[in-house]
Amino acid sequence: MKAELKIHSENILPIIKQWLYSDKDIFIRELVSNATDAIQKLVLLEKGEPPFRIDVKVDKEAKTITVSDNGIGMTLEEVETYICQIAFSGAEEFVQKYAHNKDQFIGHFGLGFYSAFMVSSSIEIETKSYLEDQSPAHWTSDGSSTYDLEVGTKTTRGTDIILHVEDEDYLDQEKIREILTTYCGFLQYPIYLNGDEINSKPPLWLKKPSDCEEAEYLDFYKTLYPLEPDPIFWVHLQIDHPFHLKAILYFPKITPRFDFQSSNIKLFCNRVFVTDNCKDLFPSYLNVLRGAIDSIDIPLNVSRSYLQKDAHVKKLASHISKKIADRLSDLYAEEKEKFISYWPDVETIVKFGMLQDEKFYDRSKNFLLWKTLDQNFLTIEEYLASGREKVYYTPEDSKDGSFLTLYKEKNIPVITTKGPIDTALFNFLEQKLSIKFHRVDSNVDEALIDESGEKHEGDFTSLLGLPNVTVETKSLANKSLPAFIVIEEGTRRLRDYLSMTQKEMPQIPLGGQTFVMNTNSPLVSAIFKLKEKDEALAGKLTKQLYDLSLLSQKELHPENLTGFIQKTTEVLEALALKLS
Repeated sequence: MKAELKIHSENILPIIKQWLYSDKDIFIRELVSNATDAIQKLVLLEKGEPPFRIDVKVDKEAKTITVSDNGIGMTLEEVETYICQIAFSGAEEFVQKYAHNKDQFIGHFGLGFYSAFMVSSSIEIETKSYLEDQSPAHWTSDGSSTYDLEVGTKTTRGTDIILHVEDEDYLDQEKIREILTTYCGFLQYPIYLNGDEINSKPPLWLKKPSDCEEAEYLDFYKTLYPLEPDPIFWVHLQIDHPFHLKAILYFPKITPRFDFQSSNIKLFCNRVFVTDNCKDLFPSYLNVLRGAIDSIDIPLNVSRSYLQKDAHVKKLASHISKKIADRLSDLYAEEKEKFISYWPDVETIVKFGMLQDEKFYDRSKNFLLWKTLDQNFLTIEEYLASGREKVYYTPEDSKDGSFLTLYKEKNIPVITTKGPIDTALFNFLEQKLSIKFHRVDSNVDEALIDESGEKHEGDFTSLLGLPNVTVETKSLANKSLPAFIVIEEGTRRLRDYLSMTQKEMPQIPLGGQTFVMNTNSPLVSAIFKLKEKDEALAGKLTKQLYDLSLLSQKELHPENLTGFIQKTTEVLEALALKLS
């Protein structure tokens, strides 16, 4: 059976009060925004003279909050049209479209005024139109389906909204100040709370970038994030096509406790704060940015509380990403030293972007830098320009000086890495650029071998006695390093991947481990000679050298440290007894 939908106003207000707005604080934003609109309409009509202002008064004893403006005002007929007809563009349309899904697009239904009933037992409106021949109007309602409308007593142009507040939390002046500062701190007309101005600082994003000084950007950042350290640098965007957007986006200082998952960019719609959760507006790698975005083109939900997901948002996100990459590229080309000083704080963002966004990679590949052991910064192209076919790397916190000395002595550049993200990037770049990345302890480069001093000291496999470990002897150019562990590159990367997905690192390598002993080392030569006289002690020394290599290369599991110390003591005792 088909029937016509029945609309009852008594069913609309509960929806608005209890369901449409999840945050009661919104009512202040809505009323002050309406007051701003009222002033702006008067300005456009060129009928009023400044100064224009909005006054918010909290009277704890009377239990009222009053929001006043000296804007365009309303006639009796306009109150009937704009206030008394809930959702002026159609109550039927509102209920039909939104009663079952609050995530639909904003309908611009003019519902903001009614959000005040979330905290009020009743509301009065005293208003007088800018038209001199019109009588003032007085409207009252307790939030039910009835209201009173009569000729009022207001003598000056504008509108007073008087809320009779039942929620005493909102009679706290400091709470109202906090709400006004958050939502209305950048509106264009002065707002006063019980006589104190709230919004004395204009939004910096409205100024042309060429007119802004560095101190202004830093001061604005402190306004937005008073407890954070100064940002590294910023990007000032002013876009008029294909959409309207103004923004200042900051690259924050990355600290050890920095939360890469948080989203702290503040979204404004026509200077009114909407949300600081803009994850849908940015690709995830840019969510670490800070700053402010103001746009009238961003689609919001019906209560203007958060972003809607649509094709328009995706285009806008892509455009912002492009502007970020272009800014970084320009900085690298024009002020390379400054860019390098910023790099440690932006590289993680850039690397994540390359892995997640093909277009971002294309725009950023020319300024992807790698820090070398000698503290230089090179692109991959600059690294390969030396004639090397492989790119060698080592963890940034590597302390194995003896091993790395081998590369330094042979002038083989080694880049430093910061963790699993670099491993993932290596896999990506190897496919893109047809190159190979090798950790310094994943193989033995031919340049490290002293061919003239090549020695064959025999087989040490039986001395080590570990079936899962291959033992090799090499005559290295440097005598100071007796031995080291080689773990095949593919195995190493698999372990890096597992380290991101498991709570604990695997205790043993997943195959591919080789123990390389340097036959040019006096210690290794001594062990070989000792084998003929005391094979058991030679075996203990070989095992101890193996554990030392594990320890120096951070491969010795913490649980095995006690055993390592015990075996060290035993070997020292055996040597002492042999020499005594």
